[in-house]
Amino acid sequence: MAVDLGGAFCLVCGASPPLFTDGMCESCSRERTTLMRAPDNIPWTRCARCGATEVEGRWTFIEDEALMDDLVQRHVTFHEDAEDIAIGMMAQPITDRHTLLHVQAEGVIDDLLYTEERTVRARMSNGVCLTCTRRAGNYFEATVQLRSSGRRLDDEELTTLRGTLDDVIGDMPEDPMFFITKEGPVQGGYDVVLGSKGLARAWGRHLVQNHGGQTIETNSTVGRKDGVDVTRLTLLYRMPGYGLGDVIRWRDAMWRPTSWTKDGVILERVHRHERTGASWRDLEHAVVLARHRELTVVDVLSEDSSAAEILDPMTWKVEAVALPWDHESGSRLVLARIEGEWLALPRVAHDRDLLTKGP
Repeated sequence: MAVDLGGAFCLVCGASPPLFTDGMCESCSRERTTLMRAPDNIPWTRCARCGATEVEGRWTFIEDEALMDDLVQRHVTFHEDAEDIAIGMMAQPITDRHTLLHVQAEGVIDDLLYTEERTVRARMSNGVCLTCTRRAGNYFEATVQLRSSGRRLDDEELTTLRGTLDDVIGDMPEDPMFFITKEGPVQGGYDVVLGSKGLARAWGRHLVQNHGGQTIETNSTVGRKDGVDVTRLTLLYRMPGYGLGDVIRWRDAMWRPTSWTKDGVILERVHRHERTGASWRDLEHAVVLARHRELTVVDVLSEDSSAAEILDPMTWKVEAVALPWDHESGSRLVLARIEGEWLALPRVAHDRDLLTKGP
């Protein structure tokens, strides 16, 4: 082949332009340029206890299809000058541990379109994640104690409070330390032993915001590691002896708690239009006369300006009750059974669901 030494030519075979990668013609460029590089085997690890998968040093739960896509993204590389890259992958399970990944890719390098295929093997190995390792060793950092002021928590209250932990975990970013080492009823309440102090504190804040009460933290030193004290947290959550919508006696009057505050509760008086705030200490000796879940909603049979006739839900006899100060003509009544008598209550926001359900 005659070569024009005065012009450009392929550095490999001497062909005339057009020239592409590293000054080579199209044929030599395609022969010596690789679009995609992939290892023969891609190892990955799954926890033999819980099924979590290790992804870039973190243990997480991931679907197999998403995992295979992630393995390809992290282990398959492309030519540094490639543009407009498109990639496709098909996973072919061979055994429980081995999966063939058929990878197809195309891309443009120096104005030439390249299309390549590779088959790699994803190989699973068994491991044990940090969470399962610590669970097996009964590791814990915090204990949350669920209690109430001046009384025992009943089963319904314990179920409600315990259920909020699942909500808190679901709303927080995933963390391998968010696990429960053990839990169960104890004298006067319920204890939950957790793998994370942060989770314990987040749960405590949630309980106070949604159920009132107070938390008290104590820390104990259990050893030293790398020159730093290792401590464990005990968080006591004390639920108020009353709930929102209950009827309580306080300072010789009847009140209904309507909302929680940082330091106590907002109260509305039963017999007149009055609202006030009280601290936890103020209400230490408050007496619960009727719980919200025990209240009853009834229809009014007849009424005048001060009283209404209702059908007693216990005896099915017609009874008269005094109307609450906020009563609107024709509306239903919320009743509490107090000291053997029916008392019609002014409505609070917590009654909304009760009024919707009705008798």
